[in-house]
Amino acid sequence: MFKFAAKYEWPKGYTSAAVFSADVDGESPYIWRNRGKKVEMLGEIEQRRFGPRVGLSRILGLCDEFGIKGSFYTPAWIAATYPEILPAIAKGGHEVAAHGYYHERVDELDEAANDKILAHSIKVFKSQIGKAPVGYRSPSWELTPAVHRCLRKRRFLYDSSLMGMDVPYSLDGLPEIPVQWFVDDAPYFRYVGGPTDKTPPANPNVVVDGWMEEFEATREFGSLFMITIHPWISGRGQRIRMLRKLLTKVCNTRGVWVTTAEEIARHHQKSVNAKKFAMKLKTVSTDISLP
Repeated sequence: MFKFAAKYEWPKGYTSAAVFSADVDGESPYIWRNRGKKVEMLGEIEQRRFGPRVGLSRILGLCDEFGIKGSFYTPAWIAATYPEILPAIAKGGHEVAAHGYYHERVDELDEAANDKILAHSIKVFKSQIGKAPVGYRSPSWELTPAVHRCLRKRRFLYDSSLMGMDVPYSLDGLPEIPVQWFVDDAPYFRYVGGPTDKTPPANPNVVVDGWMEEFEATREFGSLFMITIHPWISGRGQRIRMLRKLLTKVCNTRGVWVTTAEEIARHHQKSVNAKKFAMKLKTVSTDISLP
């Protein structure tokens, strides 16, 4: 058997796990993308502001409806701009985790700049909820070895940006709670009426059928079902109804550990999985020659 085809060991009584996570981006990616420019268009930025204004409240209400705790990855600029957000998430018993400052691309910045962003983000979180985030998700789900070093230096408990497995694993000792694009709302519903849009938003009934099939597959293989939504996208009424269908299935299926990424990372650290699924962080050389 391949080394990493081994069975992941979940807490007693569970055979797979599910995490409901949200990236609370709001308008921060728009600001980063247009930094240094004079922009007077309101279309996309107002669309994105729907998340902090309306969508997040609906998402938190949905979590309450099903009695689940989620992991909410929030850029520090959003937290500073909407100071009610982090306290509201924390008050609900949810995990509050880091997601950059302006939702910047970490691969566009050097190690010093990325470390400064982490330090400032931690300061914002501490000032608003009295504690530092223990989880991190990189904006745009991109990561560099330099950022990985910064996370370890600043003693983050885990990262949730990569897709090297469909169960938790460790890279140079730092637990990785993996994501995947298939169960992210943005590829299906992100539509801003601009030149980057390729297709209209997908039919939510088709999307939720695919997500339910993926959920069944994670049960079959004993892996992790990581849902990722964005309040500015999935806070819309149609998608709330879609998520309700999905969570009805997830939360009523026996043997599934529905919890936060933080709790999964803590389980991973103290279990046999930490050594069983340990890997070295490696990049790929592009200095090649034809045989």
